[in-house]
Amino acid sequence: MGVKHGRDYGEILVELTGAVGRIADGYIFFEMEPEEWTNLPEESRQEVWEALAEDLFYALGNEPVIQVGSGVVMYDKETHRINILLGDEDLASVVLV
Repeated sequence: MGVKHGRDYGEILVELTGAVGRIADGYIFFEMEPEEWTNLPEESRQEVWEALAEDLFYALGNEPVIQVGSGVVMYDKETHRINILLGDEDLASVVLV
Protein backbone atom coordinates (compact mmCIF):
# COMPACT_ATOMS: atom_id res chain seq x y z
CA MET A 1 0.00 0.00 0.00
CA GLY A 2 2.66 2.55 0.94
CA VAL A 3 2.38 5.93 2.55
CA LYS A 4 0.36 8.82 1.13
CA HIS A 5 2.45 11.29 -0.79
CA GLY A 6 2.04 14.28 -3.06
CA ARG A 7 5.64 14.66 -4.20
CA ASP A 8 7.17 12.74 -7.05
CA TYR A 9 7.90 9.18 -5.91
CA GLY A 10 11.33 9.22 -7.58
CA GLU A 11 12.41 12.27 -5.57
CA ILE A 12 11.15 10.73 -2.35
CA LEU A 13 13.00 7.50 -3.13
CA VAL A 14 16.29 9.32 -3.75
CA GLU A 15 16.01 11.17 -0.42
CA LEU A 16 14.92 8.08 1.51
CA THR A 17 17.74 6.03 -0.01
CA GLY A 18 20.26 8.67 1.09
CA ALA A 19 18.80 8.82 4.59
CA VAL A 20 18.75 5.07 5.24
CA GLY A 21 22.23 4.85 3.75
CA ARG A 22 23.42 7.03 6.63
CA ILE A 23 22.50 4.36 9.20
CA ALA A 24 26.00 3.13 10.00
CA ASP A 25 25.01 -0.44 10.83
CA GLY A 26 21.96 -0.71 8.59
CA TYR A 27 23.42 -3.86 7.06
CA ILE A 28 22.26 -5.66 10.22
CA PHE A 29 18.73 -5.39 8.79
CA PHE A 30 19.89 -7.83 6.10
CA GLU A 31 21.51 -10.12 8.69
CA MET A 32 24.93 -9.36 7.26
CA GLU A 33 28.20 -9.26 9.12
CA PRO A 34 30.32 -6.08 8.99
CA GLU A 35 32.93 -7.84 6.84
CA GLU A 36 30.31 -8.98 4.33
CA TRP A 37 29.02 -5.42 4.01
CA THR A 38 32.44 -3.82 3.59
CA ASN A 39 33.37 -6.41 0.95
CA LEU A 40 30.40 -5.43 -1.21
CA PRO A 41 31.27 -3.02 -4.02
CA GLU A 42 29.90 0.50 -3.51
CA GLU A 43 27.49 0.10 -6.44
CA SER A 44 26.01 -3.02 -4.84
CA ARG A 45 25.64 -1.27 -1.48
CA GLN A 46 23.78 1.58 -3.19
CA GLU A 47 21.44 -0.92 -4.85
CA VAL A 48 20.76 -2.55 -1.48
CA TRP A 49 19.94 0.84 0.12
CA GLU A 50 17.59 1.71 -2.75
CA ALA A 51 15.78 -1.62 -2.48
CA LEU A 52 15.45 -1.11 1.28
CA ALA A 53 14.10 2.42 0.77
CA GLU A 54 11.44 1.09 -1.62
CA ASP A 55 10.48 -1.66 0.80
CA LEU A 56 10.30 0.78 3.70
CA PHE A 57 8.12 3.21 1.73
CA TYR A 58 5.51 0.50 1.23
CA ALA A 59 5.90 -1.21 4.61
CA LEU A 60 5.48 2.04 6.56
CA GLY A 61 1.88 2.20 5.32
CA ASN A 62 1.12 -0.80 7.55
CA GLU A 63 3.87 -0.64 10.16
CA PRO A 64 4.62 2.99 11.11
CA VAL A 65 7.89 2.23 12.97
CA ILE A 66 10.62 -0.05 11.58
CA GLN A 67 14.01 -0.76 13.15
CA VAL A 68 16.96 -0.77 10.72
CA GLY A 69 20.18 -1.62 12.55
CA SER A 70 20.59 1.01 15.25
CA GLY A 71 18.33 3.36 13.28
CA VAL A 72 14.58 3.73 13.41
CA VAL A 73 12.42 4.68 10.43
CA MET A 74 9.07 6.25 11.35
CA TYR A 75 6.11 7.41 9.30
CA ASP A 76 4.48 10.52 10.77
CA LYS A 77 1.03 10.63 9.21
CA GLU A 78 0.23 14.00 10.81
CA THR A 79 3.18 15.90 9.27
CA HIS A 80 3.40 13.78 6.08
CA ARG A 81 7.04 12.89 6.73
CA ILE A 82 9.23 9.86 7.07
CA ASN A 83 11.64 10.47 9.93
CA ILE A 84 14.83 8.47 10.26
CA LEU A 85 16.55 8.38 13.64
CA LEU A 86 20.24 7.80 12.97
CA GLY A 87 21.73 6.75 16.28
CA ASP A 88 20.91 8.60 19.47
CA GLU A 89 20.63 12.20 18.32
CA ASP A 90 20.83 12.59 14.55
CA LEU A 91 17.55 12.78 12.63
CA ALA A 92 16.87 12.84 8.91
CA SER A 93 13.48 13.60 7.42
CA VAL A 94 11.85 13.03 4.05
CA VAL A 95 8.88 15.25 3.21
CA LEU A 96 6.06 13.46 1.37
CA VAL A 97 3.96 16.42 0.19
